[in-house]
Amino acid sequence: MLRGATNVVIDDKGRWAMPKRYRTALIEQCQGHFVCTIDHQFCCLLLYPIDEWERIEAKLVRLSSLHLAERRLQRLLLGHASECELDAQGRILIPPTLRQYAQLANKIMVVGQLNKFEIWSTPLWQQQIEHDIDLQAEDASECSPRLSELSL
Repeated sequence: MLRGATNVVIDDKGRWAMPKRYRTALIEQCQGHFVCTIDHQFCCLLLYPIDEWERIEAKLVRLSSLHLAERRLQRLLLGHASECELDAQGRILIPPTLRQYAQLANKIMVVGQLNKFEIWSTPLWQQQIEHDIDLQAEDASECSPRLSELSL
């Protein structure tokens, strides 16, 4: 289970160390192999263990290339997908095009989302969290049926 937010340093080459608390489980789950792609709704990256990514690909391949919105989603997610793996030091290299998209420099946030990580620039993460908190307060009365049934 990938959960929690961790502030991590990314070097000039685009390498960052996977937080230690995840390494053993990820090596067992996916042998340290991942796919990184853009998030099509937010200015962050999505890092999937390879087995989770293969489930996403199976869904994407069922979309129609004739439907413009479906083809656009395929183009964005598959076209930016890049295989990554943990090196001997437990680091992952993010390609330059993906780092540029997500504005990654110096410090990043690695945010567990159960089956994947979101990778954010620290300033954009802070802005997004503030925005989400504001929207959650405003939209509390207009939640989805699933959220209305959720008891925390």
